[in-house]
Amino acid sequence: MTEIRTPRLLLRRWHDGDLAPMAEINADPRVMQWIDDGRARDLEQTAEDIERWEEEWDDEGFGLFAVELLASGELAGFTGLFVPDFLPELSSDIAIGWRFASQFWGQGYASEAAQATLEFALQDRGIDRVVCIHRAQDQASENVARKLDMVLERETTHPVSGHALRVHAIDLTQFEA
Repeated sequence: MTEIRTPRLLLRRWHDGDLAPMAEINADPRVMQWIDDGRARDLEQTAEDIERWEEEWDDEGFGLFAVELLASGELAGFTGLFVPDFLPELSSDIAIGWRFASQFWGQGYASEAAQATLEFALQDRGIDRVVCIHRAQDQASENVARKLDMVLERETTHPVSGHALRVHAIDLTQFEA
């Protein structure tokens, strides 16, 4: 089983007990305001998401990690890697993403988990380049991308929702520099 420990977090595959807390995260409008069309997701949709994320692990050898706080065992959210097939121009890339419960915002958890995930991608999985895609107005995700030393590569538009997106990228040579 793939696990990564950071000073405060455990990044791991999904457990059955993660469904209810992840559904609570997905039901929070503040969390979901920058995700897809901004609508909250229910328990059934969250179960489908987790199933899809686990399938990506099996198919690709990477995926979205459940992020657990080491101190309490609470599910804080997720971070991980995915194929951004919703954006045809980047469908051959590997993207990094994160989503955390609002009570864990502003504490550095997203940056800590994303840094560990980026190292996993570039050093463990041999991925040469990782992108980050976020809504242009999502300043918190912009800040995390900058902390990862990712460089703004382009701005584009979501093909379905029409939202302005920003694409940051880093490759292995930039990461090792």
